Amino acid sequence: MQTNNKMAVAPVGKLIWQMSIPPLISMFLQYSYNLIDSAFVARLSENALIAVSLAFPITTLMNAASIWIGVGVNVLIAGYLGQKKQDDANTTVTHGLLLAFGIGALLNHLALLIMKPYFRAFTNNEEIYQLSIAYMSVCSFMQIPNMVHIAIQKMIQATGNMVAPMWFQIAGVVVNFVFDPILIFGIGIFPAMGIRGAAVATVAGYSLSMILAFALLLGKKQKVQVKIKGFHLQKQMIRRIFAFGLPSFIMNTLSSFMVTFVNLFLVAYSDTAIAFFGAYFKVQQLIVMTVNGLIQGCLPVMRFNYGAGNSERLHSAFRYGTALVTGMMILGTLAVILFPAQILGLFTASETMRSFGISAMRIMAASYLFCGLSTMISTYFQATEKSRFQHGNPIMQADAFPCSRLMVSGQIVPSEQNLACISGCRNCHFARCSCDDGMASPQKYLITCSREEK
Repeated sequence: MQTNNKMAVAPVGKLIWQMSIPPLISMFLQYSYNLIDSAFVARLSENALIAVSLAFPITTLMNAASIWIGVGVNVLIAGYLGQKKQDDANTTVTHGLLLAFGIGALLNHLALLIMKPYFRAFTNNEEIYQLSIAYMSVCSFMQIPNMVHIAIQKMIQATGNMVAPMWFQIAGVVVNFVFDPILIFGIGIFPAMGIRGAAVATVAGYSLSMILAFALLLGKKQKVQVKIKGFHLQKQMIRRIFAFGLPSFIMNTLSSFMVTFVNLFLVAYSDTAIAFFGAYFKVQQLIVMTVNGLIQGCLPVMRFNYGAGNSERLHSAFRYGTALVTGMMILGTLAVILFPAQILGLFTASETMRSFGISAMRIMAASYLFCGLSTMISTYFQATEKSRFQHGNPIMQADAFPCSRLMVSGQIVPSEQNLACISGCRNCHFARCSCDDGMASPQKYLITCSREEK
């Protein structure tokens, strides 16, 4: 079957570069929010840096939820487009937006409810506690715009358009970067808001990104659209969005819980140790999640070709992406090992922080490579629904190819039923049936496969 879709015909290496650079930049910008906040807030005082560091696990958990829905929608849309199910792809867009608004509002409310007991558990210093509350009481309102703009970003990326989402991400970061010092220190007509100003700048940046994302999705013809007419909620589709995004959510959630537990131990050591770990972890997240952006560029390529039944391009994309991830993680590791003092200087680190922080950063940087490889492998499982094409003979490695028509029990079955023919022997093969909702059925059928000549 002939197709002009670049996901099916473009050279894999070139395609991955085209697909990965924009989300890589987007993720770099996404995780620069907290780093920028911390760098400017640290100029207020070390206690202000501690307050932002204590809030970091909550904002990380909120980001994890945003990525959960975004990645789930991305995988599902890419798969439907690969199977030429346009209506299902559009239905997924609507489901994704509803989930983003609903879960965003819920998490906003929960953040406001838990912040007081959460911060009180980590500090008896009244100044740090009040600074933490001042920051998080504003920052919690970032969640709806954050979830919505990330969901739209992943929807558009699933169609192969990786450049446009990058621009509304850049716009939000520029607003944050410009207004951080203006609102924190008070410049011109703006009053000095201190740590609360950093939170206001963050919410403003996310809000602008959401507005521009909606304008892009609704104002210009995209390969996917919001489905309103005839739309109804589908529990199965919601479950699949949650399932496909779950590995990304778990990875980011573990980071949040890890920082929380480490802070519980560090609080017994010193407040400076909490400030250091918060500053370091923002740098680590910036490196790791930037590489994750590259991996996200590989995801729609792998998912599309899995949906189209092209296992050769699927595996080629996985190998090429793994090589790129390994190289980038090595560079990130070297940067932290060679320049720890310069990195801590971004956070106005005291001599006490430098005394233990430099050696600690060099030790922790050794984990980056393993993190990148494990994420790439989990992304492959997301793209393939944790299944693989298999022949009836477990010893024989089989390849898959789409057939125009299949002979099943002597009767011709049209290709619309999405039967995949598994090569490996001359006449008889096992095929797996793909149901209307895209879920692979465990049933196998003994078939005689022949490609229809044109």
